[in-house]
Amino acid sequence: MRIGIVCYPTVGGSGVVATEVANALALRGHEVHLLSYDRPARLRRGVPGLRFHEVAVTAYPLFRYPPYDLALATRMLEVREEANVDLFHVHYAIPHAVSAFLARSMCSGDGKLEFVTTLHGTDITVVGADRAYLRPTRFALEQSSAVTAVSRYLAEETQLVFGVKQPVEVIPNFVDTDTWNTDGAERFYDRASEERVLVHVSNFRPVKRVADVVRAFAKIQAKVPSRLWLIGDGPDREHALAVADDLGCSHRVDHLGVVDHLESMLPQCDLFLSASETESFGLSMLEAMSCGVPCISTEVGGVAEVLGPTGALTPFANPDAMATAALELLEQPELHRQHSQASRQRALELFTVEQAIERYVELYERVLQ
Repeated sequence: MRIGIVCYPTVGGSGVVATEVANALALRGHEVHLLSYDRPARLRRGVPGLRFHEVAVTAYPLFRYPPYDLALATRMLEVREEANVDLFHVHYAIPHAVSAFLARSMCSGDGKLEFVTTLHGTDITVVGADRAYLRPTRFALEQSSAVTAVSRYLAEETQLVFGVKQPVEVIPNFVDTDTWNTDGAERFYDRASEERVLVHVSNFRPVKRVADVVRAFAKIQAKVPSRLWLIGDGPDREHALAVADDLGCSHRVDHLGVVDHLESMLPQCDLFLSASETESFGLSMLEAMSCGVPCISTEVGGVAEVLGPTGALTPFANPDAMATAALELLEQPELHRQHSQASRQRALELFTVEQAIERYVELYERVLQ
């Protein structure tokens, strides 16, 4: 098949998953065209059959904000005409699904442009639910050839918020378990130093509540020797670091920024902490699980579908509860070892690349029929 993938190039879940779908499809012999306004971080170079198309947006003095949705629709149409793309798979509803509908409307009489929309979370729970975007989001979903969501929670939330007649199929996010593995893993009970290494990975947006992660860590490091790695970047970085300073644990908090080879760092960690206000899936947690790292997360959104019986779920906005759950694992080596093995096994059983790509290909074939 000839497939167009549309996504944001950022390190957030939707961009990562879309890029990994593109990589995996190309490696399986499909012709893939990836469209975005910048080259995604996870896009592999030198993969036969995978081509990147930049969406250029011209800034005119008349426009306060450049009309990216129109530029994207035009680029989609151009790629469709140049490469004879069979269908587009757009990730994140706004504005990608709307742009796909515009591209379809501009098509000549050579057939209908089919597009599949995958919902990732805040495109529904935050952006799409905004009154300014709700009606166009609903319209774009109804116009999609098929709609998928990354968790049951998100599928149900979509039906609740938008009341769409279009069925929403659940295809979970996935992880390359060969790349994200336990090779070189060394836990606190295996190291010469008993210092525990805790990690948080995100885009540091307010919804991620990184300061709550720091508050929980402050209580953890007061009980056991530990260090916190903050990986990623975003608007709440300085606030989180200021909280660490206020709580007297800044010397144990390392902000490492955006790293290129996270898969080589996670096996060195003992625990992943997430304090999100909403999380439709939690891709970073799945990557940690695949590396054998148990996760402690707030009990929100679709996180329970990812973690299952591994790690622990704690109430939202309760750093004390998060610290208590973390200490239970960090003070009991055998219990931690059990959760580490169970986390890796759950990733292998439920969230592999092969499982997800097979389902997406089946969906594409169904749409094209």
